[in-house]
Amino acid sequence: MEKEKIKLTPEFVSAFSALTSLIFFGTIIYHYLEDWTWIQSLYFVVVTLTTVGYGDIHPTNDVTRLFTVFFILIGVSVAISSITIIGTRYLARREQRVSKRADTRRDKNK
Repeated sequence: MEKEKIKLTPEFVSAFSALTSLIFFGTIIYHYLEDWTWIQSLYFVVVTLTTVGYGDIHPTNDVTRLFTVFFILIGVSVAISSITIIGTRYLARREQRVSKRADTRRDKNK
């Protein structure tokens, strides 16, 4: 069975870049505004963007709260869109592989 080449579409690259940039940017901002560790900052960003919101850590000053308002409004939209694009591509590729395997089996049984 030959190995398939993975084609990176501009849509996939844009979605992946937007999501990673958002996580990276948010982590840096929270690290410096709240003086959290890098892990705490990353954790808060992921919990916020996925709308889980455990509440175990939270912004403690008005500047960070204001940033968080805009980060949520923009970030959740970008995260959902990006995850949708990435997930759709994954499912399409998986369906393609399953279909190829079924075609190969069908050809062998003829």
